[in-house]
Amino acid sequence: MTRRTNHASGPGRTLAAGARGAALSAAAARAVYAGLTRRPPRGRDTWDRTNHRGDQLTLLEGPAAAIAAAAAAAVTPGLPGRTRTALAVAGVGSAAFGCYDDLAGNGDRRGFRGHLGALAHGEVTSGAVKIVGIGATGVTAGALAGGPLVDVALNSALAAGGANLLNLFDLRPGRAIKVALIGSVLLAAGSRGRGWPAVAAPVGAAVALLPEDLGERAMLGDAGANALGGMLGAAAGVTLSRPARIVLLAGITGLTAASEVVSFTKVIARTPPLNWLDMLGRRPVAAPAAPAETSPVPPVPAGTVSAGTVPAQPDGGGAEPQPPVVIPEQASADRT
Repeated sequence: MTRRTNHASGPGRTLAAGARGAALSAAAARAVYAGLTRRPPRGRDTWDRTNHRGDQLTLLEGPAAAIAAAAAAAVTPGLPGRTRTALAVAGVGSAAFGCYDDLAGNGDRRGFRGHLGALAHGEVTSGAVKIVGIGATGVTAGALAGGPLVDVALNSALAAGGANLLNLFDLRPGRAIKVALIGSVLLAAGSRGRGWPAVAAPVGAAVALLPEDLGERAMLGDAGANALGGMLGAAAGVTLSRPARIVLLAGITGLTAASEVVSFTKVIARTPPLNWLDMLGRRPVAAPAAPAETSPVPPVPAGTVSAGTVPAQPDGGGAEPQPPVVIPEQASADRT
């Protein structure tokens, strides 16, 4: 059985409804972001992080995107009430648990294997709390969307899986948002345009905050990436046919499993088209400093000590030369 949401009839009306929802979400995202950065909850230090350039950026982009997208989804025209509620719950719930991990996590454990492995040894990490919480959020969103039990199960997994997968891409400026936008276009195309109202809210918030992300002034963090991914997963659940949802869920599962053993960043860097898209709009990579030129040192006759040199210590003392510290361009303490 194929289940699809009964959106506003006609491609023109559907597209118009999606455009209004996206515009509303974009305006809300800019307003919420401005308000949060003007008066950060619990102080600016709670949200500030340092990136690989040594610049300060804020995690408040994530809460702003989540709040705006969830609020816009609740009032986007062309969507049934159950769909609006499911989208809003997917966004708010995923953002809440992602925000908890942003603020309480220490980065010692990574991925499902790290967090679940710690849990097996009696250690409850913030990531484990997030995994369980986002799973529960996905089930709630799937149940709210309704339908036969098999569809509820599929849609629950899509919402939870989408939230986790998009967060895996939030390792470089703008990357997660680009993935979200590409996924939204593919989702809408796969539903023959019927999905535009469902993806409008996350798309609008993502586009509005993309300049902050690319400019390395802010980042989505777990709160924003989980929220946008969860909403897109929920949108897929209410717009795609059952076979399409099964294929999509298989793809999400495969990529999530691959992330445990493969670095997405390395794959992207080694694939020219993906690397070009990944760098599009980003600040130029800082060129490594050229080594300082040194004047040739004339040979010193045996048995003499030239000016400015220190004789070797008989006990082997003296400071040993230190290797240069190399900070790779790709290393980013704030995007983990």
